[in-house]
Formats: sequence, C-alpha cells, structure tokens
Amino acid sequence: MSKKIVTIVGARPQFVKAATVSRALSNTSINEVLIHTGQHFNFEMSDLFFEEMEIPRPKYNLGINSLSHGAMTGRMLEEIEKILLLEKPDWVLVYGDTNSTLAGALAASKLQIPIAHVEAGLRSFNNEMPEEINRILTDRISKLLFCPTSTAVKNLQNEGFSHFNCQIEQVGDVMYDAALYYSQRSASLSHIIDNKNLQNKAFVLVTLHRQENTDDLNRLNQIISALNTINQDIQVVFPMHPRTRKILEQSDIKFQFIPLDPVGYFDMIELLKKCSLVMTDSGGLQKEAYFFKKNCITLRDQTEWTELVEGGYNQLTGADEIKITNAFSSMLNLKNSFTNKLYGDGNASTRIASIIDNLNNNSISNL
Repeated sequence: MSKKIVTIVGARPQFVKAATVSRALSNTSINEVLIHTGQHFNFEMSDLFFEEMEIPRPKYNLGINSLSHGAMTGRMLEEIEKILLLEKPDWVLVYGDTNSTLAGALAASKLQIPIAHVEAGLRSFNNEMPEEINRILTDRISKLLFCPTSTAVKNLQNEGFSHFNCQIEQVGDVMYDAALYYSQRSASLSHIIDNKNLQNKAFVLVTLHRQENTDDLNRLNQIISALNTINQDIQVVFPMHPRTRKILEQSDIKFQFIPLDPVGYFDMIELLKKCSLVMTDSGGLQKEAYFFKKNCITLRDQTEWTELVEGGYNQLTGADEIKITNAFSSMLNLKNSFTNKLYGDGNASTRIASIIDNLNNNSISNL
C-alpha cells in the first residue's frame, strides 16, 4: 500500500536538501506532498531553486515571510495544521533548523503524525541562536532522527535520546549528495564566472546573513571593515542576502567591494569551485567549502560542524576584525588534503528514502 509523506521546506538550504531526498523518494512507492512555507520568497532565493534543481513544484505555498520569529512560526503552525488535517500523511519530513522546520514539527506532533528530521543532532551549544532552539525542539519530538555525522549521533546520545521513543540513524549528509550530483551540471548551466569577469582572478567568496551578525551593528561594522581590508589584497565576491543589504544601507555602513545579488545554486557551485577561500556565517556553506576542497573562515563564535574546525579546514573568528584579518592571512594559502569522508559517501538520500519506505511498510508502533 502506497504511503504518503508531507515534506515541509521554506528556506534556500532546505530546497537543496529536499531536491536530493525527493529524487530518492521518487524511486520508492511513497507519495510525497511538498509544502513551501514561503520563508524565502524572492525569485533568486526560492523560485529559481525549484527551476534549476528540478524540484517538484510545491502543492502548497503558504507565502509566510517578513514577520517576527513568533509571528512567523505561529502563522506557519496554523496553516500547516490545516494542510495536515486535509492530507492525512503517514509521516512529516522536515529539514534543518528554520522556523519552517519547527512549525512543521509542532503541527505534526500535535496531530500525532510521526516526524522524520533530516540533519538531526546538530548543536552549536548557543541557545541565543534561534536556530539552536529550533533544532533542539524538533529533535525532541521526532521519531526518526537522520544524523549527518557521528558527532551529531553523540550529541543525541549525550542528551539521553537512547531512552526516548525514537530511532537514530547516521546516514551521511544530503548536502554532500547534492554537491556531487549538481556539480556535474553547474559548469554548463552557470555563466557567473564569465559574466562577473572572474575567469582568471583570485577571489574570496563571502556570505553573511545570520541575525547575530546583521542585527548587531558593532559586529556588522567589524566584519565589513575586515572585508574592506581584505578587498585591498584580493577581490571580495559577496552575494548579498536582501536583508543584509537593507541593514547596511539603513545603517550607512560603507563597503569597498561590489556586492552581488543573491545567486542560484549552480552559480554558487561555480563560485565555490573557482574561489580561493570561503568566509561565511552560513552552516551549509561551511560544509560546501569542504566538499569543494576550500578552506573556510566562519564569522561566528560557534559552529555546528565542529569536525571542520578540529580538522583544520575551518577557523572560527566571530566578528572580531583583527581575528578575521589574521585568519585570512593564515587560511588563504593553507594546504589541506580534504581526503577524509567526514560527511558520508554521497548516498545519504537513498538511505533516508529506504529507511522511511521500510518503516512505512511495517508497523511504526515500536517508535
């Protein structure tokens, strides 16, 4: 008997993850229904991804965005609940640590629909981050916890999850699956290197969007000042999140580099392939830097991907201008081997689909 999964996405990283898992689910008997909460809503950060990555169009698009955390999560919870009551799925599948993730998990939990959480077990151990609260709460009410790394499994074990009514699976990282699959197509589908005249230029790839950096003007000023200094030595290529750009303009913070508009996934892959170094506060881009064998500077005080720091592939600087420029000097030409299989073998999505399919074909009363 065919089973039904409702998958909930809302932000760019979730589109990437869902693309690989949805492809794997299509090879099973499972019927997948996609809900897009609308958390990322402009063309470059939403529609373009569905087009480029051949993700099935969402059956539902809630269009919920540009609200406070509480208002956004509450609106999503209300609307997702209505859909779940209508669709009556066997499972709800959520990704990562956004407001969309938590809202989807809470709606399912209240209706006693089992939840599968992809990227379970990640911890920054900083409860001031909204993402940390989202991932902790989502993990606690999930039945299937798909962990990308052994560190994530250990985090759950340390929190007593072996005593909870759930199943923990170390499957690898679906972002690695995506990187392997789409990197074979990006060169023919992206023209950003030529369009931005980056063919024979060394450049640093930068992204910045987290609330801890953009809403604290002291942190934001220090980061931009460091980037201005770095731009004197090597070109800074900065696809800028719309919210980050708005805050910089409103605060009259001057930058001495030319920001790019948000880019699609294939453009980002090509920028990763060609760049000399990555600087970011994104969780996903830290890993993608590793996938494409690039050192990374993380503009945060903590990271969920501790294995990258421990292996010397990533250096944490926070928002300290001096630490950032010093890290740039040490990381730019640092030679790393990138041979360790930190994130699996590229088959995480297939494992996830298989596990859910088998559970759906049997009783889940033991979960």
